[in-house]
Parts: sequence; C-alpha cells; structure tokens
Amino acid sequence: MGDIEDALERAGREVFTREPPRTLKGRINFLLGRLKTTKAVAQELGVSQRSIERYRTGERKTPPKAIADRIDAAVRSRWQPVVRNRRRKQAAARTGITVETRARFGYTAPVGTTDDGRMRRLTVHLAPAYAQRLFDAQQQGAGDPELRAIVAEGLQETYFKDGGARAHDLEVELTDIDYIDVSY
Repeated sequence: MGDIEDALERAGREVFTREPPRTLKGRINFLLGRLKTTKAVAQELGVSQRSIERYRTGERKTPPKAIADRIDAAVRSRWQPVVRNRRRKQAAARTGITVETRARFGYTAPVGTTDDGRMRRLTVHLAPAYAQRLFDAQQQGAGDPELRAIVAEGLQETYFKDGGARAHDLEVELTDIDYIDVSY
C-alpha cells in the first residue's frame, strides 16, 4: 500500500460514530459475526482455528503483539461500513477533504523562475471534485503514482495557483512524502 492509500484508510477509520469492541473476546466475536466461521477468522488473521476458539472462550486473553495488531486492523476495517461510506459520499459531494502533508514538491515553471523542489508542510482543504476523483481511483485499484498525481493536482490548483489567481503556467509534482494525513 502506498502513502496516499494508507492515509485514506486511516481517515476512514476516524469517522466512526461508536468505538469498536475493546476486549479480545468482543473483537473475535465481532469478526465471527462478519466472517461466519472460526476457520475464516483464523485464515484472515494467520493463526490456527484452535487459537480463535481459545480467544473466543477467554481461555487465552493476551495474544502476541503482532496478532493483536492484526485483530485490531481486521476489526477496524470492517467496523461501521455504512457510516464510512456515508462520510465518503458526503466528502465527494459536498464537503471535500483536508490534506496535511510534509512533502517535497517539484515544479515545472516558466523561464526565469525557480524549479528547485523543496520540502513544504501544507494543510490544504481540497474541493469535493478532488475527493471524488481520489475515492474513485482508489476504488478502481489505482496505484500510488495515480493517487499522488490527483493530490498534487488538487494542491497545485488550490494552494499554489490559488484557484487560478496566480502562477498560471506552474505544474506541481508530489515527489517525496515525509508524512501525509487525510481527513473528511
């Protein structure tokens, strides 16, 4: 998974209206409700079916950290899908998304201006059209370069060109991401 896709996944996990189950037993029972069998849950988590049964009955209360992290990720990825989809549709249609990043931006600019890339820390609210394009590309399985291009174009138009008020010939490329967070 790329930087942008990770950021979109993290943003999706932050839109819950209720917290997911906190206990190991509650998380395993939730996964059993979604995946239906202990075998399916075991395959999803990469553990034995017997381990799932032990977690479910409370016979075993603390899994190793790696397994606990996989359980947490599996629960969060399935938690409140209706709420998550509603928020994505709202962002794509009305509210847009906010991108916070520290990244290196490369420029293609007219003669006489600098085109040296440099690290910048930006927090920019992008219009719903960019959110829609980003979500559509993610749904279609686009790779990180395509997602970066969409984010770079949104930052270019919104921040660097100020909605068309300046820097008309500027082309921005998002090259080196230190960190990126998305919220919607």
